[in-house]
Amino acid sequence: MAESQAEQAANAAPNETEPRLIVEPGLPARVAAIAEPVVEQLGYRLVRVKISAADGCTVQIMAERPDGTMAVEDCEAVSRALSPVLDMADPIERAYRLEISSPGIDRPLVRKSDFDRYAGHLVKIETEMPIGGRKRFRGELLGTEGDAARIRHDEAGEEAEVLLPIEEISEAKLVLTDELVTQALRREKAAKRQARAAKREERHRRHKSGHAGHAANQGD
Repeated sequence: MAESQAEQAANAAPNETEPRLIVEPGLPARVAAIAEPVVEQLGYRLVRVKISAADGCTVQIMAERPDGTMAVEDCEAVSRALSPVLDMADPIERAYRLEISSPGIDRPLVRKSDFDRYAGHLVKIETEMPIGGRKRFRGELLGTEGDAARIRHDEAGEEAEVLLPIEEISEAKLVLTDELVTQALRREKAAKRQARAAKREERHRRHKSGHAGHAANQGD
């Protein structure tokens, strides 16, 4: 895929209600069922829930805006809304630390649109069952075809393309490359510009509203 096409795919905002096709099993799945409605109500998308033994027990919840960005302020907003909900539901029977984070640059891919958005980048994929005699694949992501992800991988020194049904993928993750880092930085800068523009527009609106109110009071 040409760079311009990859950039367009990366900047395109996917459907906010698009379901995750690659999900976590067991206890993380129960936490996800509680967290996802809260996250979506705030205007974000759940990416992944991971429970680890870090600091005794850490519940990591990855979330993002529809455009793939996630600032510190966004993480704080999700944490404030989600903490009391998890406390009430109490899905974990021991003390834990809640961690809200962005998906990161070498992020997991969980929705069909993720595989299209990051076409042209290097990806690692693991499937539930062997496909063509193997469960692990690494290569260039070429987008999707129907309900499958297409990748170009190097097998025995020869390039080959393979279709991997997304619902049979247990894990898919981008591989950190210079190109991926550059694209992530561009997207972050664009998001910051949009946020600054929105703040300026809000200040301008309030300023005009204040002037209108002042003029009305003088008229009275």
